[in-house]
Amino acid sequence: MTDSNRPDTERKWCRDCRELKNLDAFPRAPRNADGRGTYCKLCYSIRYRAYRERKAAAQGRVIRDRRKVPNGMRYCPTCEQVKPLEDFPRNRSAPSGRGGYCKPCHNAIGKATKDRLYGSTRDYHLRRRYGLTSADVDAMIATQGGTCATCDGKPEHVDHDHTTGKVRGVLCFNCNQALGNVRDNPATLHQLSRYLRRHAPALDAGFGSPFEVALDEFVHAPAA
Repeated sequence: MTDSNRPDTERKWCRDCRELKNLDAFPRAPRNADGRGTYCKLCYSIRYRAYRERKAAAQGRVIRDRRKVPNGMRYCPTCEQVKPLEDFPRNRSAPSGRGGYCKPCHNAIGKATKDRLYGSTRDYHLRRRYGLTSADVDAMIATQGGTCATCDGKPEHVDHDHTTGKVRGVLCFNCNQALGNVRDNPATLHQLSRYLRRHAPALDAGFGSPFEVALDEFVHAPAA
């Protein structure tokens, strides 16, 4: 067999444009013998676009043309603005490494989704972190007399055991911060209480305030 009659294994004909092209000009198709598609990439894209337009028309939709934006920029379909890539949240799964919506629109869409599925952003975080609803937290606050579980402060933070995950109550900012600073260690709280009374004897005379009583009950409570 002469070279002119030998099958060309590095090129093939495209059935649409009827041009002889290198194999790398055809999309991959593992099921075909040569591992390449029947139509070249350009013709395939034209065919696929036509297919999408027919499908969209049947559904009453219109396929929008891809917008051309300068390098380093991206188009947000929600606010319909072209913005720098830095204005889009990071997304490792996306080819560009950035999300499809700018940060303000991304946040707004996320909040709307949380409100739709969980009622509010607060409910979303309570369910995700503690398995509670707003009604559950409100009931806990009511059993505490409408105040912080350890003082007369405003109950704002759900307190939980960082080892077991069990919810213990609702605390004000200061009490929640205090427990966090001492890593929930009763011995440290007891030493702090003794330290304060040692350096301010008047505290002993006035011992009995809601905070002091609650603190003493906490540090001397038997282990659960």
